[in-house]
This record gives sequence, C-alpha cells and structure tokens, in this order.
Amino acid sequence: MTFKFFDKLSQDFSELLNDKKDYNVVIEVGSEKNKKSFTSHSVVLRYRSSYFDKELENVTTNKIHVKTIIKLNISAQIFEIILKYIYGGIVDVENSDTKTIYELMVNANKLKLKELSVKLESYLVESKASWLKTHFSFVYHSIFSSNEFKGLKKFYNDMIEKHPNLIFESEDFTSLQETTLVSILGRDDLKVEEIKIWDYVIKWGIAQNPTLPADSKEWYNRNFKALKTTLQNCLPLIRYFHISIENIWEKMKPYERILEKQLWDDMIQRQVFPNKPVKSLVLPPRRIFSTTESPFSTIINKEHIAELSSWIDRKSTTYSLESIPYEFQLILRGSRDGFHPKTFWEMCHGHSYTIVIAKVAGTDEIVGGYNPLAWDNSTGDSRIQTNDSFIFSLKNKNIQNSILSRVVNNSKALVYHHSDDQNTDGPWFGNCEFILKSDVSDFTQDKLCWCFYDPGYSNYYEKHIRTINEKFSIVDYEVFRIIDPIPNCTIR
Repeated sequence: MTFKFFDKLSQDFSELLNDKKDYNVVIEVGSEKNKKSFTSHSVVLRYRSSYFDKELENVTTNKIHVKTIIKLNISAQIFEIILKYIYGGIVDVENSDTKTIYELMVNANKLKLKELSVKLESYLVESKASWLKTHFSFVYHSIFSSNEFKGLKKFYNDMIEKHPNLIFESEDFTSLQETTLVSILGRDDLKVEEIKIWDYVIKWGIAQNPTLPADSKEWYNRNFKALKTTLQNCLPLIRYFHISIENIWEKMKPYERILEKQLWDDMIQRQVFPNKPVKSLVLPPRRIFSTTESPFSTIINKEHIAELSSWIDRKSTTYSLESIPYEFQLILRGSRDGFHPKTFWEMCHGHSYTIVIAKVAGTDEIVGGYNPLAWDNSTGDSRIQTNDSFIFSLKNKNIQNSILSRVVNNSKALVYHHSDDQNTDGPWFGNCEFILKSDVSDFTQDKLCWCFYDPGYSNYYEKHIRTINEKFSIVDYEVFRIIDPIPNCTIR
C-alpha cells in the first residue's frame, strides 16, 4: 500500500518559491520598463527543466554564490506562471485570456517543459477552436517551422483542407507570412476555385505594397514590376490552365504584365487549341471535393445555414456558402419522427449545440432557436441559464429579412420541463418567446405554439421574432446538431 500526498507536496514547494532565505538563482525577465527579477533555487530548476539545467552550467556565480539568468524575451506575467508551475505543478488558466495561454504554451516549449506545453496545446485545440481559427495568421506562422506542436499543426492542416475560405476570407489574411501563403498555395487538396486563388493572391500582393494606386488602370510598369517581385514565389503555384477563358479575360487580363509572356500566350492558346502542346509548365488540377453540403431539409436551405453559422460565431457578416464552418446533423424531423412533444425530449436528450427550426402553418415564416447546452429530460421544471442562446426568424419567399434575437436576461434563457409536462411542452425559449406546445400531443393540430409579442413588455430576448401575438400550429419542424468537422473542436 502506498500513500501519496501530492497536494501537500505541491503546497510546500509553492511556499518554497516565496522563501527568500536560501535562494541561489536570480532570473531577470522582460525588457525596459517591464523588467522583473525572480528568486529561485538551482536544485529545483535543474530537476524540473533540462533547459535551466544547461543554463545554470554556463552561468558563473557571483561573490554571494548567486547565479543570474537573463531572459529578456519572456514577459514577467508569463514567467511568473511558469515558475509557479515548476515549483508547485499547478497552472490555473481559468481567468487567463487565450493569447496569454498560447504564449504560455510557446514559452513552456522553449524552456523544455514538455508536460506543460503539451497540456496547454491540447487545451487550446479542444476548448479554444474559435480563437485558433480567427488567429490563424498569428499562430500558424510561429509553429510552421517547428518540429513541435503536432496537435496544432493537425488542427490547422484539417482547417486548410476542409475550410480554406476561413483563411482566405479572414480579416488578417493579408498579414500572412509569405512562407505560410506559399505552403497553402502548393497544396493539391485546396478546395478553392483556381480563379478565386488568383484573386486572393493578387489581394495579398497588393496589401504588401501599400503605395500602389488603388486603381490598377493607373499603374505604371514599375507598379506591375513591384507586384510581380512580391509574388514571385506565389505565382508559379497557381494552376493557370484550369481557369476559364471568361475569368482569364475579366480577372487576369488587368494584371497580365505580372505574368511571363510565354505563360500568357500559352493560356490563350490552350483555350483556342486545347490539344496543342504548350511550352509552359502545366500543373495538375487540384483535388477539389465537394464542400459541406446543406443537409436534406424540408424547411431551410444552404443560405440559411450560412446565416445561422455566422450567428453562432457572432460574426458581423454572413459566411459565404463556400466557407460555412459547420455541418448540420439532423436529429429529429417532425414529418419523419412524429410531432408528439415527448418525442422531442426523448430524441434530443443529451444533445448540445442544437438548432430547432419550425415552419409556421399558413404562412411562409420559419422560426426557431439555438441552444448551446445539452437538452435534459430529467431535470424537472428548471430555468436554464446561458449567455449564448438565441431565437430567430429566417427570410424566405415572402419574408424579406431575417431577425436575430440574442438572450439579454439569461435567468430564463430556456425552460426544461418536468416529465409530465413533456407530453404537451416541447422546446421552450424565454418567456414563451419561442415555444412549441400542444395539449393534444401534436404540434400540427391545436395552435398553441407561440412567439410571444408585446412591444411594451421587457423580454428575456432582445427582439420579437414575430409581429403578431397569435398562437399557431406548425407544418414541420427539425432539430439539428451543429458539428465542427475539424476533429476535437468545441463550438464556442
């Protein structure tokens, strides 16, 4: 029998870190105004980090037998967390912003603290996928040439393969390092039309030359030469012979002077005489497989999926059809599985990140709600709190604009019903602001579904999603689970 007292051991070593009596190492970190010194013990540093073991061998001792290590490229905030980990084996990231956690991972790797680095890398991939996507340029460049961070590299390789438009359409696309862009352009599995790749490359190249006139019609030869020089490593990777003549003429012709004359002549020749050999290198077409398709639905289309996905990610603009980041996995369809309220609670129990969509009988209205939490049919009558749910009305033939209504009072974002009420009450958002209900156990029959409307009433959601207060029945409804196809991702 072995008794282990790791908690007390960790506590004692954490207290040792604050003991200024017997320290024999000073570590100076940061630079200029943010410089800070930390005292520590060589015996702890040597056994906990091979990096510090080597550093201490190369540092001489001063008159009072203290060694000083200088690390200007680590911030005091990051190093303090690392030093507490070295002594106590504990890192609390609960109140740290994601960028700090990322920088902590990078510096832990530099200091040969593999256990900490690997743990933080897994945490970022599993819990901070949204941040990693929106900071692709920042993160990918720093890990690109490293032999470490295999989890992050797999995350980004999956992202490039399955959703490259998230990169090309991101706000910081033009800040990509050239080496990163070249590595992406060289991939055979890049699921983007070749003419769009051309557009993105031109956009990136122009951004690297901010003095170029805004209108290319005003460019001189020196302007085209500057752009050609900037793109010298990117242009050879474009599959020119897989672009239509319409796009060549409309989109490539204005920039003809950045291409070799032989290449331009060969492109035109291939369009006119497709079987005649050309002198330029002809790269094979990219292996473009179909992007995420709209699920078979009786209610919504792919444009709706793009809009709903952008709302989930709190984007100010709607995703393009090519860059939809999620798959909508059908859990329940009323016309297939029945309209009994109990069916909803049985089939959706345990599922999180779900969207409920209903088509109102007698109108073209499509209404619904998003629940990031797991539906639970065993909680009894419970008010469920979340800051991320929303309800909505979607545009269609007769409805010109969609309405997004986010939760503003999370004390009753959703209601989970007692088992007896599950025979009449289905999904319930706010104070009846979107509910499916039926006293005859069929949502299509007795007009008890409701999107409560009262302009003078303060609701749990910011907007009304209907302009009348009449209750209704539905024609059909569906529940989808929102899936991020990038492995191990959690929707945030």
